Amino acid sequence: MASAMLFVPPHPPVALPGEGVVVIGRSRENALRLPDPDTSRKHAKILCEGGRYRIRDLASTNGTFVNGERIEQHDLAPGDRIRIGENQITFCRIGDLDLGSEDDDAQTLLFERPAATGDAFQGDLGEIPPFAVIQILEMGRKTGCLRLDSDGENGRLWFQDGAPVHAETKSQVGFDAAVSLVHASSGRFRFDALSEVPAVTIRASVTELLLEASRQLDEAGA
Repeated sequence: MASAMLFVPPHPPVALPGEGVVVIGRSRENALRLPDPDTSRKHAKILCEGGRYRIRDLASTNGTFVNGERIEQHDLAPGDRIRIGENQITFCRIGDLDLGSEDDDAQTLLFERPAATGDAFQGDLGEIPPFAVIQILEMGRKTGCLRLDSDGENGRLWFQDGAPVHAETKSQVGFDAAVSLVHASSGRFRFDALSEVPAVTIRASVTELLLEASRQLDEAGA
């Protein structure tokens, strides 16, 4: 069971164990490898102890930052943003939602499941950002509709077997609408399984979607 995960889109998420150590850095030996020149070979580690997670800098050259502040060590909370080199890593807690498919090992992930709503789950975008939800739906090969109610852009994104196929916001439809939804930073999300897809307007993978969203954020910050 994965009780917490690290998200570094567009790379695949990394599950954290209940007990143990996860090392982050440039070396291929690390559980989370970040191959950029500003990252030390063994940059930081996460100590996993009894369901609690603490990140500790390993005397790295350029430092480890959590929510914009340089740290030596820090107890992680849901939604914390870790900056290592050029990479932003998001720590998310998960639970009690089976996203495995019939032909692979089930992965139990943590979400706030509402009572008596069937195959649906919901949560806080501050703790589990849109890109993390999207990657989890891809991992589980889910079909249904993801609704985002954000202070920025509200909208819906439909999935077929884990792939984005259609998106709608107030002002956009298709791939551009999906990209704008990835940028949401606060509000709520809800996923309803098996919701009928009204149209197919997106022919791009989750990786392509997240790369375009990242490119636009980089341009906006330049």
